[in-house]
Amino acid sequence: MNKSLTVVRWFVGILFIFSGLVKANDPLGLSYKMQEFFEAWSINGFHDYTLAMSVLMNAFEIIAGVAVIVGWRMRLFSWLLLLLIIFFTFLTGYAWLAKNPDGMPKFASCGCFGDCLPLTPVQSFLKDLLLLVLIGFIFFNSKKIKPLFKTAWLNVLKVAAAVVFAFGLQWYTLKHLPIVDCLPFKQGNNLVELRKLPADAVPDKYEYQFIYEKDGKQQSFAMTNLPDSTWKFVDRKQTLVAKGKNNEPKIKDFDLKNPDGVDVTSEVLEQKGTYYLLFVQQFNDLKTSDAWVKQMSSLAKKSKLIIITSVPDVAKDFMASDIILGQMQLLVCDVTAIKTAARAIPTLYKMNGPVVEGKWSAADFNKVK
Repeated sequence: MNKSLTVVRWFVGILFIFSGLVKANDPLGLSYKMQEFFEAWSINGFHDYTLAMSVLMNAFEIIAGVAVIVGWRMRLFSWLLLLLIIFFTFLTGYAWLAKNPDGMPKFASCGCFGDCLPLTPVQSFLKDLLLLVLIGFIFFNSKKIKPLFKTAWLNVLKVAAAVVFAFGLQWYTLKHLPIVDCLPFKQGNNLVELRKLPADAVPDKYEYQFIYEKDGKQQSFAMTNLPDSTWKFVDRKQTLVAKGKNNEPKIKDFDLKNPDGVDVTSEVLEQKGTYYLLFVQQFNDLKTSDAWVKQMSSLAKKSKLIIITSVPDVAKDFMASDIILGQMQLLVCDVTAIKTAARAIPTLYKMNGPVVEGKWSAADFNKVK
């Protein structure tokens, strides 16, 4: 029993530490996933708190994983882990079963391991079912677990170190961008190629039914057996027959438009040579006196700089405070696409044609050569 309990403890602890670390590398990613769940449930009041919730949840996973391994306060942490895994199992089960009106899944991923290790909803649900069993085993045997170190302060020290590390890591990644970039906009990627459908894409297969009416009665017809002109068309219904494979581009909705609404994505990304893209999702917490404004103005004197935002009117007024930035090309992009491309506000890309050569948050603009 003791050996089995030890193996289970280490397995659960390592898995929670790994899960927390992967998401702590990009807390905003989990924050956006939480917002996706809230929107699916028509709950909009928590959007401003999802980042704090993400940071706390990621930190707890790391801290709880360490606590389980060292055997510290096991009664408390076995309770907390049990409650957490029950909640996670509900979420992943919902993500697996929830469908859109067209029969397509609402969620492509639950975000359990972030963007670095995407799992399908069913994979996440099965993983949580396994963890539910293992954590239940730990919970009912928590009194038998002895601390890893006989000296009590060593156990406390390990958990305290986990607390400092978990919050410190997330502070760093929020300020300086993720340490490991798992997004399609990472350095070295060709954005033009990733906006295309993969060569091996298999489209979804649908079956269509057409509803027609005649003499007050409605009837369904297959596409190959449509009625004559005496019938009146009412509606069309589609049913997913076979799910496609790899049938979406890695980069979606990344469309750059000028203030007149003209799509200039190809013109921008396929230009030759070096240029810079400055992503500014919103300006709520930014000031014209911030250091990055002068840094970007200095860069714009020497290199081509294009400003990309989802709020062009606000951006125009903000950039007008600097003579150089006020003259830069301003493009509009979908806010969701900017959130994916730029995990910090603002974020700078160094581009060579369609290839990302470098990425920096405002905290590191002084490193741009």
